[in-house]
Amino acid sequence: MPVRKADAVWTGTLKDGAGVMKLGSGAYDGPFSYASRFEEGPGTNPEELIGAAHAGCFSMFLSALLSKDGFTPTRIDTTAKVHLEAGPTIAKIVLTSKADVPGLDAEQLQSYAEQAKANCPVSKALASVAIELNATLA
Repeated sequence: MPVRKADAVWTGTLKDGAGVMKLGSGAYDGPFSYASRFEEGPGTNPEELIGAAHAGCFSMFLSALLSKDGFTPTRIDTTAKVHLEAGPTIAKIVLTSKADVPGLDAEQLQSYAEQAKANCPVSKALASVAIELNATLA
């Protein structure tokens, strides 16, 4: 399996400094700052990138579980809301997923979604964080 890489550079103090994060693939290269992390300033932040990774990982894992059992997902749309609290610490992540899967009922979706939440690699890496799940059929 490949090893993935990302880089970050920070210069200056916490409040007045600035940084750049970039993905090894080149798909993203952008700024981050105190304001983009703890306020509503321009740029990204680590929590937003964790959220994107978690939403993507969950969606792919759910698709794999469904496909393995003969279901063909048309679309899985997942949002991850990462809650940063005082400390700072990531207190919880709320995954909200809407899945369009022909032939699947709501009870089956819940079962598959819980399996994906528990077993996708990003969920496992975030084992110390509370993860809530809301999964519905499209």
